[in-house]
Amino acid sequence: MIKAGIIGTGNIGTDLLLKLRKTDFVTPIIFAGRRMESKGIKLAQELNIAITDKGIQYFIDNPNCCDVVYDCTSAKDAKEHAKIFAEQGIKVIDLTPAKVGDLCVPNINPKIIQSNSNVNMITCGGQASTPLLNVISKHCLNLDYIEVVSQIASDSAGMATRINIDNYINTTEKAIKEFTNCKECKVILNLNPAIPQVDMQTTMFVKVGNINFSPLVEDIYEAIKKLQTYIPYYELVMPPVINDNILVLSIKVKGSGDYLPEYAGNLDIINCAAIEITKHLNDG
Repeated sequence: MIKAGIIGTGNIGTDLLLKLRKTDFVTPIIFAGRRMESKGIKLAQELNIAITDKGIQYFIDNPNCCDVVYDCTSAKDAKEHAKIFAEQGIKVIDLTPAKVGDLCVPNINPKIIQSNSNVNMITCGGQASTPLLNVISKHCLNLDYIEVVSQIASDSAGMATRINIDNYINTTEKAIKEFTNCKECKVILNLNPAIPQVDMQTTMFVKVGNINFSPLVEDIYEAIKKLQTYIPYYELVMPPVINDNILVLSIKVKGSGDYLPEYAGNLDIINCAAIEITKHLNDG
């Protein structure tokens, strides 16, 4: 069993904790935050999970407590935490858009966790879009422009998500360029306050040249099947279409309802990706 710590007890950290408890290869041994009165810490306490309000200080005081730490704080804090964990030799799976470690998408570069002490899970929009954009890039060399628009329910966006909006955009754009070799891209995130809450949805617009459309579509559907092995509610809601050399497709992600209701697919997609990459931690 992999001994894991979680730092950050907001929406992402709490949902991750509940998901890790359902695995048979990770044991969450500490849930570290800053406020004993936070909803996440209170829930962990009810579940008999070890808790602390000392945040990063807990890991400084207990340097050999775990094999891996999931950082679910903010981009700013994660950059400071990374220095401490590096000194301790603890692997970090960073769920903030801090860009400290190499960018990681489980169905593109899953083995990266073995050779890197810190990997970055990009963002929910990054995990939703880059696997399909990577497929498109293999069918259309020299991509000139990609635009990715994601909407999430406002109620699913915690404090750290709101603080990290600029980091979210920059890190997602960096990932898109890195995994597609696209020259230019634009990322938009909409926090939708509608009631009832909307599901997470990501729409991709790709400027393409001459392309053999049928094989591309087949590969997109194959990639979606692979994604659904670890993100079960990942769904194509608008199949690929091309109009005036612009390829458009859209996906939706529902959550499993472990912490927030099903509309919070943005929690599921990044947490499921983090758990999936953990499976490769001890691969030979």
